[in-house]
Amino acid sequence: MKLIGVLSEHKERSSSQTDGKLTDGKLIDGEVTGRAAIDKEGDWYEGKLTRHNHFDALTHIDDALNCVPVEFTDEDRRRFMASYFGHFLTMHREMKFSGGIIHRLLLRELNHNSPTDEMQFMLGNQPVRFSKVEFYLITRLRFGVVPDTTKYAAVENGIHERYFPRADEVSLEEIRGVVTDAEFRKAYDAVKLCLIYMLNWILMGVDERFKIPVWQFRLVEELDAFDVFLWGAHVYMHSIYSFKHALDGRRDGFERRRQEKGVDVHTVET
Repeated sequence: MKLIGVLSEHKERSSSQTDGKLTDGKLIDGEVTGRAAIDKEGDWYEGKLTRHNHFDALTHIDDALNCVPVEFTDEDRRRFMASYFGHFLTMHREMKFSGGIIHRLLLRELNHNSPTDEMQFMLGNQPVRFSKVEFYLITRLRFGVVPDTTKYAAVENGIHERYFPRADEVSLEEIRGVVTDAEFRKAYDAVKLCLIYMLNWILMGVDERFKIPVWQFRLVEELDAFDVFLWGAHVYMHSIYSFKHALDGRRDGFERRRQEKGVDVHTVET
């Protein structure tokens, strides 16, 4: 059975299944009143994010698609732009990222009674929310029930076998090497490798040592199936987990250093 048939059975669930709603920039029905920030304003301790900003790497994909063998060039670029991630290639490339802003936002997280897969923050006197709704509005990546991918096996004579024939595991760094070398052998190879690269390096923002799951190699061999996969649910799940746990264990270390130094450490460490 083709994967496109399996995936089509997983209907989208509305991303509006959250308790809170945004109306004119204000949170309602989310029980804002009476909540307190998780951490006091003075507790400026270090956090650790395992997701990174790699949007400048969109040029790698552009360059790769330009280097496809001439007989495939137009079709490969057309197919990538028609893919579910194609619209990201038209993004503005000069975005500025500030880890400091993300850090300060995380320090202003609020306790709340809304779904556990969202976060709320206090900016000035205004509570704001980051949930599936906001993520979808920004990315247009769809949500729903993610199918079981554990049974997805590698495909014979697929891109895994063609470009990494002796590798049981393939790192994101190796994928990037193939994309930037741009020596593609068959039609749509560039499309498939660039989709895996964009998913993990740009949208997921994972480390270059990350091992690409076998199911992604299986899925990308059927481009139509890849396009209908619920990437919004997949990317959001990993992103929100990273944000929620970015400060885990950091407060204890901060308090210990503050006691040892006898000073307000946050004035030095941030």
